[in-house]
Amino acid sequence: MRSRLRLSIGAAVVLGLVVLSAAVGLGIMRGQADPTQTVQIDAPEDDVSVGGELYVHVLGQVDEPGLYVLEPDARVVDALAAAGGTLDDADLQAVNLARLLSDGEQLVVPAVGAAPDGGATAPVGDGLIDLNNADQAALETLPRIGPALAQRIIDWREANGRFGSVDDLLAVSGIGEKLLAGLRDLVRV
Repeated sequence: MRSRLRLSIGAAVVLGLVVLSAAVGLGIMRGQADPTQTVQIDAPEDDVSVGGELYVHVLGQVDEPGLYVLEPDARVVDALAAAGGTLDDADLQAVNLARLLSDGEQLVVPAVGAAPDGGATAPVGDGLIDLNNADQAALETLPRIGPALAQRIIDWREANGRFGSVDDLLAVSGIGEKLLAGLRDLVRV
């Protein structure tokens, strides 16, 4: 009788463990989340893509200075029109109206007699010459930069937009690694 009782208790324990395991397994399976589905969302074709606009800060001798959002292929003349046009004392010979604009650019329209592009003819503030605003005279103050090379820097800036970094000078014909190394601590963008 004693061995039967042990067998019954053992069987009951095993049966209880089997039932408990089945209950836990069923609970785990029920608690699992459904597989995640990935859904591709296509943007409508008429949406403006990221980078599809230019933000240009226009100031100086314009009717309404401020920040303007322009089309990606906008030119200086478009920015001036957005700013309500120029004032009577604006020096339009100092501004290339046909130049393409770049995002984040600051466009300064100088008064007659001021430095072109709002730049200074001498280094300002930190003593560095700003490649995006310096006129030819300021560029010629740099070592090994004569009138021809200064003009090529300005021509490159007008054709390609603002310099993004000092290293962009390598794209200007006549400036190599050695010359750039001598200019690096004297200029900024």
